[in-house]
Amino acid sequence: MAKLPILEFPDERLRTIATPVETVDDEVRRLVEDMLETMYDARGIGLAATQVDVHRRVIVMDVSDDHAHPLVLINPTVTPIGDEREPMQEGCLSIPDYYAEVPRALKVHLKALDRDGQPYEMEAEGLLAHCIQHEHDHLEGVLFVDHLSALKRDRVLKKMNKRHRQMQPA
Repeated sequence: MAKLPILEFPDERLRTIATPVETVDDEVRRLVEDMLETMYDARGIGLAATQVDVHRRVIVMDVSDDHAHPLVLINPTVTPIGDEREPMQEGCLSIPDYYAEVPRALKVHLKALDRDGQPYEMEAEGLLAHCIQHEHDHLEGVLFVDHLSALKRDRVLKKMNKRHRQMQPA
């Protein structure tokens, strides 16, 4: 397995809409394993392939405390259940050190393929539902800051631009 570089906002590649996976093969399974290693190493709970500059509809996540329950979503479709929404504090590996309240559907219905290409469905709520929606947004080229006011989004953009300037070699 290999750790992959994570794109950071405002990198325009994060705005790319991911294409469906045609066949779940060894290449896709290797991507899944690399994404899981990358996510765990970065201390995240979710990672979309878009964030590692692979524009295919693949997501990994693990909201368990012990990292023992990885979830693989290939070609996911997410449908809100009901109109109930709740705000939850969100962060993103592509926007380090920034967190904000984002309202999302309280419950969702998920359809996806697992790492072996087998279809499955599930209902999720709470943190898992938020994570699924957050990561699914990445596949559509949407970041959680897009759900914030323009003022807050501009503040994040300035912070990230400053971060990138400071990381440039002198």
